[in-house]
Amino acid sequence: MGGSASLLPRDALGEYQELTFLSKQEILLAYKRFSELLPKEERENACSARVPKSHILTLPELRANPFQHRICHVFSTSETGDNSMSFEDFLDMLSVFSDSATFDIKSHYAFRIFDFDNDGTLDRKDLEQLVNCLTGQGEESRLSRAEMEQLIQNILEESDIDKDGTINLSEFQHVVSRSPDFASSFKIVL
Repeated sequence: MGGSASLLPRDALGEYQELTFLSKQEILLAYKRFSELLPKEERENACSARVPKSHILTLPELRANPFQHRICHVFSTSETGDNSMSFEDFLDMLSVFSDSATFDIKSHYAFRIFDFDNDGTLDRKDLEQLVNCLTGQGEESRLSRAEMEQLIQNILEESDIDKDGTINLSEFQHVVSRSPDFASSFKIVL
């Protein structure tokens, strides 16, 4: 047979089903896609291998995402800070971005992705980076300083419930809960 299912231990498959929002078929497909990112000689040990961030970013599902680097950063457990991913990191990412993940899980990870300085709040600098990611980095698409300031001020007026100048996780979740398409748009389908 030699299929990718034969290289993923059955007990691990069951455990991954229990620990993620993914079905057996989705986990097997994820294993196949993850293995394909490895050099041929490493594919047999895909469960213990790490895929470099540069290879993860070749996935069509991430290639066009303006937050691709932040996604790799948030889901990587690499101790070297290179944002490489293990198979379990890859599964965690796909689980959070699956249709079955809960609103709380999706909004928590969206917040972490948008928290560029990893300080637990979205401040003006995070919001500016977020807007720049969404509008593009080109001169023609970049907002003027005044437009950026006005947009950030509007975001804070709408979202900063405790008026401390930042958006915390609960304030962020409150705002995105009013967006009917948040959960359906925060997804990656392999």
